Amino acid sequence: MKTKLAAPLALASAVAAAFLFQSETSSQTTLSSSARDPGVRFGPADSGGPIAGLTANELRFFQLGKEDFEEAEEVDEGLGPTMNLDGCGGCHSQPAIGGTSPAVNPQVAFANKNGATNRIPSFIRADGPVREARFVRNPDGTQDGGVHALFTIAGRADAPGCSLAQPDFEREVARRNVIFRIPTPVFGAGLIEQIPDSAILANQAANASLKATLGIRGRPNIVLPFNTISGQTNGNGNDGTIARFGWKAQNKSLLLFAGEAYNVEMGITNELFQTERDETPSCQFATLPNDAQNFDAADALTGTTAIQNFANFQRFLAPPTPSSNAPGGATSIGRGKSLFASTGCALCHTPTMKTGNSAVTALRHKDANLYSDLLVHDMGAGLADGVSQGQAGPREFRTAPLWGLGKRIFFLHDGRTSDLVAAIQAHRSDGSEANGVVRNFNDLRDSSKQDLLNFLRSL
Repeated sequence: MKTKLAAPLALASAVAAAFLFQSETSSQTTLSSSARDPGVRFGPADSGGPIAGLTANELRFFQLGKEDFEEAEEVDEGLGPTMNLDGCGGCHSQPAIGGTSPAVNPQVAFANKNGATNRIPSFIRADGPVREARFVRNPDGTQDGGVHALFTIAGRADAPGCSLAQPDFEREVARRNVIFRIPTPVFGAGLIEQIPDSAILANQAANASLKATLGIRGRPNIVLPFNTISGQTNGNGNDGTIARFGWKAQNKSLLLFAGEAYNVEMGITNELFQTERDETPSCQFATLPNDAQNFDAADALTGTTAIQNFANFQRFLAPPTPSSNAPGGATSIGRGKSLFASTGCALCHTPTMKTGNSAVTALRHKDANLYSDLLVHDMGAGLADGVSQGQAGPREFRTAPLWGLGKRIFFLHDGRTSDLVAAIQAHRSDGSEANGVVRNFNDLRDSSKQDLLNFLRSL
């Protein structure tokens, strides 16, 4: 058995070791330079409100979704038996509702809420990012990759008689078998949802020779039905279309994204994911699915399921408003924007794509200034997490949209750094498609690097 496990666990160890090492050293850049991350941009959040042009009814759906998104869930509503937190808003709150990890991690206080007896894993800190944990391998050496919820409802006053152990995270950390993900911002998600597949594929094909020179490839996340081979460049599930949400672009739609998060992150079953993640009989306190359409509601709006509300909130949530003069002033930001293109950053972080003929007028034929191509790219050994989702492999990640970056505290999929320069340098490692672009960045004069950093923090 030990011989059988040696190779898989060595791979898992290498992945986790890279993370654990970099999480301790990422606050320091590897190159001597006077250019510095300007840090989180101060001032108004510039985000969190509805997109312009919504109808009165659409605004009602947005507000209802926002209230549901901000609400903390209880056991009698289906919370648990295992979960990472009790509400969407706790994870997505920086710099405003719909964002990402806040400065103070709410998971620390939640661990023992209402009498819960959870131990706080070593990788969860009050000043660290909200995290979910995934195990790279199962005990028999086969691929795992799934979320292992941090906490249980055991010991809570509203969960009498529930006895349920947490996973042994410290053992898995010692085995170097744990990787992490932090929440992705959902600002402007409705615009992303409405970008046609044809626009994504056309953008993939654009600037082909320049991309080839820099070693940039990228592809949509391929999830073909029954793993069949067809002429389709990429497909999602059974419908043959491009997925675009999540760190590996593993989810097609906002409704699917919301339903999966409700079940995986909070343990709440719904009409898309109807099975409890832990079916211990003494830990079940709500009917199934926990979230379902209320057919007896007097108002059809209030009868809407929570996952529909979450999806509507994200769909109608405006993208962040960039700053024209902070940090560094308008001239520096303008130079940085030009450098962002000339160094090759914009080849993956596509500044703008256009939505299609959406049923929602406010989302129809609009510019989405997302700074992403929505493709997955091989990011090399340094960022590899050992986990596959769909046909995005262990080293592949979706190009993260950069709108709102100026207000983010934690960077990269696992939140390993709060230093923007360290995040850029982490893109360069053995086999990464970003190596050529990072080399171009490193070759800039320090003043030019600072301009580019100021531009990024203006977004």
